Amino acid sequence: MRKSITSVSGAALLLLAVSACGDAAGQQSTGEVSENYPEENLTMVVGYGPGGSTDVGARLMADALEDELGVSITVENREGAGGQVGLTAVANAPCDGYTFGTANFPSAIVSVLDESRGATYDRESFAPIALQVVDPTAIVVAPDSPYETIDDLIAAAEENPGELLYTTTGVASNEHFAMVAVQEASGAEFSPVHFPDGGGAPKTAFLGGETEIYVANVSDVVEMTENGQGKVLGIMDEERSPFLPDVPTFTESGYDVEISSSRGYTFPSCVPEQAVTTISDAMGTIMENEEFLTPMQELGLAPSYRDAEAYAEYWTETQNTFEELFPLVREEG
Repeated sequence: MRKSITSVSGAALLLLAVSACGDAAGQQSTGEVSENYPEENLTMVVGYGPGGSTDVGARLMADALEDELGVSITVENREGAGGQVGLTAVANAPCDGYTFGTANFPSAIVSVLDESRGATYDRESFAPIALQVVDPTAIVVAPDSPYETIDDLIAAAEENPGELLYTTTGVASNEHFAMVAVQEASGAEFSPVHFPDGGGAPKTAFLGGETEIYVANVSDVVEMTENGQGKVLGIMDEERSPFLPDVPTFTESGYDVEISSSRGYTFPSCVPEQAVTTISDAMGTIMENEEFLTPMQELGLAPSYRDAEAYAEYWTETQNTFEELFPLVREEG
């Protein structure tokens, strides 16, 4: 089997997807798939460019699904608008169960909450398949920082409201939501410094001493700690990260804050339930295989499988959390 690679970028694709199939999003599940589903090749839409962490993880899954299902999978990179182009294409895909795509949080949720982005889909447009990766948010300070614990940092922010600066990759980014959640849980006040172009700018600013705090996903900070470039004070997850087992969670420290980036897969909502179950179960089998998990972990991707039902619940819970925080994020700007 041979996997083809297609890269389509930009707003042009968004417009094409919307104009071509604009009425499909949000339809209820209809019809059935054949007993031998899947009998034809599948298409996986990746809403980000080739070579990024989402793309790499998705291609690992596509390769494994080919072996598990016995059909070829075409990976189409439809990057643009922070994943919105790809999600639009998935929401408006045919209802036959042969096209699915990646869904990254928080971008899939924020693109709906932020009306200015003009998303033509919402939560009801999708039939979640499975979750593959959860990458918790971490807080890092300089190696010679006087702060050794989360409590130290919170105390300093309480004494000097708004003076401690933290990095984000933009307004309403995952890092922005995370620190607003910390503020809500602690009462302390921090100030964001936004780097909307993303990439390495936030890390460069932190390493250059422009901010006291670097906020990023665990996968982004492990190497920093190994190189002695930063000190991780806390992880925003219910359990400690296997990549940073000595770092406490915020919950352990007394602050109920759980904010993560996550990556999963979804069909459009009109796809027959049996198609969702078949692909979800196949992914579950794959994620019990050490030969699949090892390269994921080597890439810094923390495996976290949830089947279709559990992923749907996770999607709703995460959306509720971000809906509560979104007015505060927008107010802070």
